[in-house]
Amino acid sequence: MLVIQLERLVTTEVMSINTYAESQKEFIAAEKDLLECEQHLSNIAVSENSPCHIQSAGKNLWLLSSKSKPRLEILIFLDEKTNIATRLNWRQNFE
Repeated sequence: MLVIQLERLVTTEVMSINTYAESQKEFIAAEKDLLECEQHLSNIAVSENSPCHIQSAGKNLWLLSSKSKPRLEILIFLDEKTNIATRLNWRQNFE
């Protein structure tokens, strides 16, 4: 009986580790997509193949969100003179 319980516990732990690893990969992929959009914001705003949703949030402010899950959102200030994007805020949108 103890062996069966230990096998179940080990199986549950392995599933937990695999789930954690997969979630981490998806999170990193979403962050890379946002970083790409952030770095090329002045050019990517007109691109239809952007890996992010891009939305104006006011004067020189842009809200970028990943299209993949987990959904990450960042608020960017884009300097018109230098075209330098500065990340102001970050959050994960839970569904």
